[in-house]
Amino acid sequence: MSGTEPADPIAKGIFPTAKQAFGDLFRWRMRVEVVNADGESSAEWQDPPRLRNPISLCALLSLRDWLYFAVGLFAWIADAFDFHALSIQTVKLSKYYGQSKTSISTAITLTLLLRSVGAAFFGLAGDKWGRKWPMVVNMIVLGVLQIATIYSVTFQQFLAVRSLFGLFMGGVYGNAIAMALENCPVDARGLMSGVLQQGYSMGYVFAACANLGVGGDTDSWKIVFWIAAGLSILAGVIRVFLPESKQFREAKKAGKHTTSPGAFWRDTKAMIRKEWGMVVYCIILMTWFNYYSHTSQDSYTTFMLTQKKLDNSGASRASIIMKVGACVGGTIIGYLSQFVGRRRSIVGAALISGVLIPAWILPKGEPSLSASGFFMQFFVQGAWGVIPIHLNELSPPAFRSSFPGITYQVGNMISSPSAQIVNAVAEAVFIKGADGTPAPSYGPTMGVATAIIATGIAVTTAIGPEKRARRFEEAQAAGIVDPTVLEKDVEAGRNSSVGSSNEKKLEVNSSSAEHAEVTK
Repeated sequence: MSGTEPADPIAKGIFPTAKQAFGDLFRWRMRVEVVNADGESSAEWQDPPRLRNPISLCALLSLRDWLYFAVGLFAWIADAFDFHALSIQTVKLSKYYGQSKTSISTAITLTLLLRSVGAAFFGLAGDKWGRKWPMVVNMIVLGVLQIATIYSVTFQQFLAVRSLFGLFMGGVYGNAIAMALENCPVDARGLMSGVLQQGYSMGYVFAACANLGVGGDTDSWKIVFWIAAGLSILAGVIRVFLPESKQFREAKKAGKHTTSPGAFWRDTKAMIRKEWGMVVYCIILMTWFNYYSHTSQDSYTTFMLTQKKLDNSGASRASIIMKVGACVGGTIIGYLSQFVGRRRSIVGAALISGVLIPAWILPKGEPSLSASGFFMQFFVQGAWGVIPIHLNELSPPAFRSSFPGITYQVGNMISSPSAQIVNAVAEAVFIKGADGTPAPSYGPTMGVATAIIATGIAVTTAIGPEKRARRFEEAQAAGIVDPTVLEKDVEAGRNSSVGSSNEKKLEVNSSSAEHAEVTK
């Protein structure tokens, strides 16, 4: 390849890796580990790809690629709409059930807490049986649980349904982003990652629009939940009519490989033994990111209603504009990450969002709050826009459904009390509101928390790994066993070696997928 030169080997160990990663952050070229035909590894500096017109990048996707991407995006939008249908209507729900806003936010905590369980179950199901049917079941059940929420008479029933909802909600992310990104051409992944992650913000925008449309009556929250149920069920029905993911269809069509439950779990255990450090790092990173997102947005509508004294319509309009900024920022910064690097994009966006905190919480009136919210979320979700492809590139190639989903949702589980913490602290400390009367201190609480979190993201990302342009789409699925190899092992009396040979296969697949561009 042109534009390369030898580099020191990739560091091993926590502190050497952190030191090397931090130094590499200030080098324009990227340190890449390459493997030759003999399996020997070395490192080299590679030039980043040139900045390309985003329209030309979109043209790289085939019609089939766009179809998979659109369905994955729609499922993620529906998932986000389901979640924000509750968070954006906290005030209405507190009146309906006669509970404090902090008590209502307990439902958010329970939802986030149980998402990791769903991520593990549906993520591993997606890696073993394919992306299709786990997603179909996931989305339809989510819609049914939204309807069950509407018919929850008591607050205890409401919390129970939202807990179950969180379990199924956790399975969406991993399968959706794996299906959407695994067939994207390498050069287009940064842009498409930015667009895909903004399905979360789009879900918020649509939920805010629905909340604005139904008005401020206490019972109107139910209409928003009916809409959410319809979107989830529709996403599941659409997925029924699309074929399975490419890697699973081709393995089945070839007729040369079969899936083995034992081999799949052996591959999974081998991956955990080999990649445990990456698992821990990604969980820490996702914990920071989930605190980042929920702390800066879940209570923002409540902040405008209580401290800034906006009415329901004004707060909803400001929330919509805020999340439009998130959609724009996530797309632009995700696109730029393909050229300036994943880590540089995340670190830069996080630091800028920290600088913007005073301008975010101090203004008064709908126009000023709308503008400050727009720019704050531009950089918050701008950093988030890099995450889908960054997690996919850091994932073991055969586990692109379970690894991103589990690490993301475990981070969600750890950060699950974020909204509850913000509400509890804000309602315990009162400051002078916009009309001069005492009001809960949502602004200062969110500002201090976001400053700490943005700093944590910048530091964690700066000392972490990056595998931009990794060609994970060429990897074989986990648990695939070659019958000819199995037959030879049995004949030689070595049937017990299938597990170890499968582990070696997993490592070879990971290396070849990561470094295929070298032999291209």
